[in-house]
Amino acid sequence: MLWPLSTRHKRLFRLTSARWQRRAIFLLGGIGVGATAVALAQLADLAQHAFALLLAKSRYAVLAVTPLGFVLSAYLTIRLFPNAQGSGIPQAIAARHLTDQSARESLVSIRIAIGKTILTLLGLLCGGSVGREGPTVQVGASIMFALGRVSPRRQPGLILAGAAAGVAAAFNTPLAGIVFGIEEMSRAFETRTSSLIIAAVIAAGLTSLALAGNYAYFGSSAMSLARGTDWLAVPLCGVAGGLAGGLFSRIVIAMARGFKNPLGYAIKDHPLWFAFACGIAVAICGLVSGDTIYGTGYVQVKTALEHSSPLPPDFGVLKLLATTFAAISGIPGGIFSPSLAVGAGIGSNIASFFHDAPLGAIMLLGMVSYFAGVVQAPITAFVIVTEMTDNHGMVVPLMAAALIAHATSRMICEEGIYHALAKGFVERATRPHGAKAPHASN
Repeated sequence: MLWPLSTRHKRLFRLTSARWQRRAIFLLGGIGVGATAVALAQLADLAQHAFALLLAKSRYAVLAVTPLGFVLSAYLTIRLFPNAQGSGIPQAIAARHLTDQSARESLVSIRIAIGKTILTLLGLLCGGSVGREGPTVQVGASIMFALGRVSPRRQPGLILAGAAAGVAAAFNTPLAGIVFGIEEMSRAFETRTSSLIIAAVIAAGLTSLALAGNYAYFGSSAMSLARGTDWLAVPLCGVAGGLAGGLFSRIVIAMARGFKNPLGYAIKDHPLWFAFACGIAVAICGLVSGDTIYGTGYVQVKTALEHSSPLPPDFGVLKLLATTFAAISGIPGGIFSPSLAVGAGIGSNIASFFHDAPLGAIMLLGMVSYFAGVVQAPITAFVIVTEMTDNHGMVVPLMAAALIAHATSRMICEEGIYHALAKGFVERATRPHGAKAPHASN
């Protein structure tokens, strides 16, 4: 004979069921984000390989392919996938701060995730200096948002978990994913959701391991700063990377906010022509560089680190210019990998002043410095570079360089690029329906 459940037992059953349902959503979402990250990584490699085949046929074809590709990407973004432009991380941050469901859905949704994936691949296919990691964050947040529609009050935590899992799976850096979620996405440690976020990161990481295997993004290295004079490279890289990263962020933020002058009005009124001009600029940078600055920059940096060979002297500057033009053009694409490539170029140039120092170690200092200067998240910067190179002997100098770069960057740009851009998305999402935006470029 079955005894009827008491009111207390019914309440306990409902609480337990809701708790396990919440855990299942985080775990299933993590698996989905991990699988999507691996698929996007493989498709991105294919897109860059296809572009390399085009270069092998005619390197001057970029003068037509790259600007036309930028125009097509910008057109599709405006017409079909609004709010898919740029990195995608500002959209995820903004979605966490919004409370209206429809406003959130305009920034993170399955529709946005599909558009982001397609248009990021298009950007790489036409030679844009963009990365796939930022888009993976927006896609991850979109997947979690879709799974969490049954519980709207849990969606800020789900979006945070999706973003953290996206970083972890994109780079195979689980610690960096967790730190990114705390330092950059939420700017706080949330005790109530911390264990569930870690579970999502673990699920995404295990899925990535199962599909792509265990690997260090830039390969394993044991290089370190040996002599006392080698440590002078730490403040040099920190200051140079912080200045360059702060300048990049300031330009991108200023372009996003727009200019109240004829040039700013022209950019807003003719976004496709502006995308075309940015594509031409990227193509010229590519031709001047000898075809080294297209795409993510991953192959060039990994080759230089593995063989301890310097990058071309103009690589850092030209990669910085190409990434800037891609970032302000309005096409979807991230800045994670291109920023690390720019930093590697800066480090390679600084290493020329230290003839007996290990080249790879100073390149790592340049990478962490420029990245910390751009995002102004020093802990995420040194953790992600450490995990990507599996080099724990460089932890202390990487930490020091990241902190110096962060302080230097803030003298040029008061706020990190992601949070500054997120404010614009929040303002547009909360603007009363039908209200006109100020006549300035978005």
